[in-house]
Amino acid sequence: MGSLFIAFLMPGIAYASTTSVLETASQYKVAVANSHLNQWDFFNLTLHGRLQKGMAVSTPCFPVFDGKNKTFNSTACDDVQIGYTNPLFRAPIFGAYMLPQWEGCQSSGEQCLLDSSNTSNPAAWTDFRCSQGSVAPYYIDVRDASDVNKAFAFSLATGVRLSIKNSGHDYKGRSSGRDTLSLWMHNLQSIKHSTVFVPKGCKPSASYNAVTIGAGTYFQQIYDFAEAHNITVIGGYHQTIAASGGWVQGGGHSILSPVYGLGVDRVVEFKIVTPDGRHRIANECQNRDLFWALRGGGGSTWGVVMETTHKVEPQLKLQVASISFNQTATNAFPWLNIVTQTALKWSKEGWGGHIRANNLINVNPRLTLAEAKASLKNISDYALSQNGTVTIETLPSWKTFFDKYVTGAESGVGNIITLGTRLIPAANFETEEGLDAVYEMLKGFLPVASPNIILGTPFLYKHTGGSTSVTPAWRNSVWHLAMHEAWNFNTSTTQKVVAYKNITNIVQSMRDISPHSGSYVNEGDLYEPNHTRAFWGDNYPRLLSIKKKYDPCGLLDCWQCVGWKGANDPLFSCYLKE
Repeated sequence: MGSLFIAFLMPGIAYASTTSVLETASQYKVAVANSHLNQWDFFNLTLHGRLQKGMAVSTPCFPVFDGKNKTFNSTACDDVQIGYTNPLFRAPIFGAYMLPQWEGCQSSGEQCLLDSSNTSNPAAWTDFRCSQGSVAPYYIDVRDASDVNKAFAFSLATGVRLSIKNSGHDYKGRSSGRDTLSLWMHNLQSIKHSTVFVPKGCKPSASYNAVTIGAGTYFQQIYDFAEAHNITVIGGYHQTIAASGGWVQGGGHSILSPVYGLGVDRVVEFKIVTPDGRHRIANECQNRDLFWALRGGGGSTWGVVMETTHKVEPQLKLQVASISFNQTATNAFPWLNIVTQTALKWSKEGWGGHIRANNLINVNPRLTLAEAKASLKNISDYALSQNGTVTIETLPSWKTFFDKYVTGAESGVGNIITLGTRLIPAANFETEEGLDAVYEMLKGFLPVASPNIILGTPFLYKHTGGSTSVTPAWRNSVWHLAMHEAWNFNTSTTQKVVAYKNITNIVQSMRDISPHSGSYVNEGDLYEPNHTRAFWGDNYPRLLSIKKKYDPCGLLDCWQCVGWKGANDPLFSCYLKE
């Protein structure tokens, strides 16, 4: 055992092939058996004591954890209560997910949740008992590829399943996992800018103005960096989304995507450790199949991404529109009719943004201020007729816009939300029949909730056909249409099931008017009935083949991901069964 134990301790150990990982895993079993230690203690030794215990962020507020009394820490609990809905508080904490239902086990009711509407409400910790839930009981704070290699070998040797957590912005629970070993990517933070980045193995003529980003780096940091370097990074609509995680691997929409493309269109290189233990570089010149799969095939599937490189734009001057009015029982209908009737026109002009039943915040990098005002005159006039407000202005950069309109107003964290979405094609807006169908659908939503019409499809972007693995529906769609359901800490299991079914039924009305379209893998209905078709279309068979090539032992799995083993697999025992 001694020589193997020393070899396994070596931080630089790497595995050249699947066979070597399998051999190491087999030898590891023998080493553990001979060590008189349990598998976790032995594994901790191989990590030089860096294996850490995970638990939900709100645990300090509960007097009992997993059936055992514990000492109440009032200071820690106060910190949690104050920061519970703050993304910057949650981001650096392993056991804090942006959507806290994925900290608990929904099927069993095990949870350590606070009341998101009143975090000091004692009913949360007196009426409920805190348990491990879906937070991984152990995790590695990943610092280099050797940490990932050791995790893969450990999983092969012991059968312990793996999960990968980056920023925890996940509507579908793919970055948590009951009884898993988690790889936490948060502290791989770095940003570098090169005006002549050449993907490894490519000719010098194939250079890009690009930024290279460590896996855990999130968009607020990236936007600050970009502003200081007079460049624009096309990215997400939230401070703490990590650019290298599920956002880009699933597609990565932005309100600048109509002109500049999705995240998958802009990423030019991945550094990744695949489940065979190899540290690979994937780009247009090497590991091209893996590069294609990573550009839309979804996160937590192909390996552990350590770093990504993305094309950037010069600093962009933006025309920005903020329009709103107080909604009544009837005045949202004319607004939504205008939004529907002008949808195709706005897409052709390059508008991106978010539109709801009584407001919009849109941006345009192509028009002048005068052109922007003319473009939005009809919708502006309607808002003013309802005693609303209209601001259309020029801002000097993306960060200026982000700081003014997004920070502080972005999607709430610490709140329990489930989404359902659909990509609505241009064809739906090209005929009176199609326009009527869209409008009637939107009208039907209003008694339930306000639709979120996201102008984030790459409508004007000239992409190379077949270069990415996202559903082709992204390319000909005008809207990414979203609806959500929400609940709180004390919602019953029955009520949760109803909420999920409501979303599935709402999205069905979207499917009905766009039967040949698709959905965004990161924001689709949790119970999407034909998920492979909706998320990837005809790309799925090739994706599955690539999955089997790079992960032949099936070490990585997640809900409705490529190669998913299905809802009855024990890994998904905390998901509610509809």
